[in-house]
Amino acid sequence: MASYFDSSRILWENPQPHFTNVEIFRRMVNRKRGLNLKDYHEFHKYSIENYSFWEDAWQHLRIIYSVPPQSVITEGPIPNVPIWFPGARLNYAENLLWRNDDSIACTAGGESGKVTECTFRELRLKVQSMASAMRANGLQIGDRVAAVVTNSIEAVTLALATASIGGIYSSTATDMGTQGILDRYRQIQPKFVFLETEVMYAGKTVDLRDKISAVVKGLHEHGLKCAVVLPSAITGKEIEVGGVQKTVTLSKFLASGTGNELIFEQLPFNHPLYILYSSGTSGPPKCIVHSAGGVLMQTLKDQRMFFDMKDTDTLFQFTTTGWMMWNFMVSSLASGCRMILYDGSPFHPTLEAYLKFISDAGVTLWGTSPRFLAEVKGRKISPLKIGSFEGLRTLAVTGAVVTPPIFEWSQKAFGGKFLFVSTSGGTDVCCAFVGGVPSLPVHVGEIQHKALGMAVEVFDENGKNIEHTGQAGELVCTRPHPSLPVMLWGDTPDGKKLRDTYFNFYPGIWRQSDFMVVNPKTKGIMVLGRSDGVLNPNGVRFGSGEIYTVMENFNTIIEDCICVGQRRPNIDEHERVLLFLKMRAGNKFTTSLEREIKSSIRSALSARHVPSYIFEVEDIPVTINGKKIEIAVKQIVSGSTLKPSGTVANPESLKLYFKYKNIEEIVETERLGVKSKL
Repeated sequence: MASYFDSSRILWENPQPHFTNVEIFRRMVNRKRGLNLKDYHEFHKYSIENYSFWEDAWQHLRIIYSVPPQSVITEGPIPNVPIWFPGARLNYAENLLWRNDDSIACTAGGESGKVTECTFRELRLKVQSMASAMRANGLQIGDRVAAVVTNSIEAVTLALATASIGGIYSSTATDMGTQGILDRYRQIQPKFVFLETEVMYAGKTVDLRDKISAVVKGLHEHGLKCAVVLPSAITGKEIEVGGVQKTVTLSKFLASGTGNELIFEQLPFNHPLYILYSSGTSGPPKCIVHSAGGVLMQTLKDQRMFFDMKDTDTLFQFTTTGWMMWNFMVSSLASGCRMILYDGSPFHPTLEAYLKFISDAGVTLWGTSPRFLAEVKGRKISPLKIGSFEGLRTLAVTGAVVTPPIFEWSQKAFGGKFLFVSTSGGTDVCCAFVGGVPSLPVHVGEIQHKALGMAVEVFDENGKNIEHTGQAGELVCTRPHPSLPVMLWGDTPDGKKLRDTYFNFYPGIWRQSDFMVVNPKTKGIMVLGRSDGVLNPNGVRFGSGEIYTVMENFNTIIEDCICVGQRRPNIDEHERVLLFLKMRAGNKFTTSLEREIKSSIRSALSARHVPSYIFEVEDIPVTINGKKIEIAVKQIVSGSTLKPSGTVANPESLKLYFKYKNIEEIVETERLGVKSKL
C-alpha cells in the first residue's frame, strides 16, 4: 500500500522567514519569558503547555479593553469549558473599528461588475447609525439579531452594530431554504430580523418577497419584534413587502434612531457574540454560541500567524454570510486591512471574469475552496493569461480536503511566489486547528502544522495517541482554548448536549470528528475527511480524501464525485465502497473509464481501496457552502429515509441516491445492458 505522504516534497520556502509575524511573536515571547524557543516546533510546544501563552497573545495581538483580566483562565459552569480572562471588559466591535480614517475598509463587488467602496470612517458612521436605530427600537444586551443577507457592507454593518450593543448576531445566506432559516431562527428567537428583498445570482434576478413573508410569519410566535426589509441588492431601491405584519423598510428603521454617538458596551471576554450552526444535513441544526473574546483572539491569531496578515493587505475570502468563514473574514478589520466582499456566482458571467476581478482588486491574501481550484484546473484555464496576480502573497484553501495535485497545480498556475496555506478547523470552534506557518516550508499535500495554542493529537479508537506512527485517526484537542463554544443554545445549564456532542467519545477530550494523519518526518498534516464518513471495507479504514486525490487525474472529464460507504442493517455483513461520478458536459461514463479509474486507485492506493461499484449520477449533493454531503448520501444508500434539510444547496439531488439501497437490482439491470436513468 502506498504511503499517505508519497507526494511529499518541498513546494515553497520563505526567502525571509525571520520577518514573518509568527517569528516576531516567537522572539517577543522569548524576551518576555526569558526563554530560548528556537523555532516554530518549540514555540508550538510552549503554547500548548503554558496557559501564559494566551496572555502573550493578548499582548501581541493588541486587544483593546477597558478593564484588564484578573487571570488567564478559571473554571466555568460547564465541565471542560473554562472561562477565559475573567474580569476583563472589552467590545468586539470596538476592536474592529479602531481605525477612523479615509483608507478603504471594504470593497464590495459581484457578478454585476459594480464596485462600491467604504472607508473606515464611513463604516464607523454606518455602524453608528444602525446601532442608534437598534437601541431606539429596544435592542438590549443579550438580544438576538438575525439576518438573511448577501455578503455586503450592509451585512458587516449589522454584525458590528449588534456587537457594539452586546447583542448576539446570526446570519444565513439568501439562498438557504425557508425551512432551513426557520429551523435555525425559531430556536434562537431573534428580536430583529433583517432580510434582503431582491438579489442577483448567476445572472438571474431572485425575488425574495415570498421568502420574507414566510420567514416573518414563521417567527411571529418566536420572539420577533421587528423585520427590516433591505433595499434591492441590484438597484438599491427600496421594495415594499405588503401584507406582512411587523415589517419596516431600512430607511424608516434608520430614521427612528436618535443620532447618538457610537457606544461600545464593555462586556466580559466570554460574552456571546455569534450564533453559528451545525450543518443540519441529517437532523435539526445545533445552535453554536461563540464568545466575543474567543472569536476575536482566535481569528486574529490565525490571520496574523497563518496568513502573515498586515495592515497593508487586501483580503478576499469567497464566502456567503452563512459560513463561519464570513465571521472569520470580518475580524480582519481588527488588523486594519482592506476586505473584499463578493456577492454572486464566481462562474457568472464567466469564471475568467471572476479571476480578473481578484487580480485587478490587488488581492494579497486570497481564501477559496479546493473545489473552485479544481474547477479552474479542470477547465484548463491559465490564470496568468487573465491577470498578473502580482500582489498575491498567500492563497488559503479550506472547506474540504485539498489534494496533492491541487497543491502543485495552484502553486504553478498563479505564479509560484506565494504561500499556499491549507487549513482545517470548524464552525464548532470558529477557528482552525491546523494551518499555515509562513516561516516553514510548504510540502505538497500537507497542512504545515498545528495552530499555536491548539493541542491537536491523533487518537485511535481506544484513545491512544498514534500520530508518531504515520497512521490515520481521530483529530482531537486535548487542552481548552479560548474559542470553545460558550454553549449550545437551548442546552441545560451544565451543557449536557454540548458535552455529549464533543466530549463524550473520549471522556473530557474534544473530538472534532475529522480523520487525520501526521507525517512523522515533516510534522505536516493531512485531513482525510470526516471520521463519521470514514470508509471501512474489510476492516481497512481510510478517508474519502484519498479517493478524491486519485480522481484529480480525471478532472478534465469528470466534473465532481462523491465516495461513500454502504452497509445496510441486517443485509450487509461488511461495508462496501461506492463511487458516484458527475461527468463534464460532452463526456460519457464508459466501462473502459470505469476500469481505468479502478486501476488508478489500485495502483495509487491499494486493492482494498478500489470501490465495489462506480455509478454515474446527474448531480452531487452539496451544502450551500459547497461541501459534499457524504454523511447524508451514506445514510440514504444504507437504507435511511432521510429528508433533505434547508442547508442542502441542491436538495433534489439526494433523491437520485435512494434507489441504490437496492443496489443488487441496479447492478443486475446494468449487467443485462439496460441503461438506467441515473
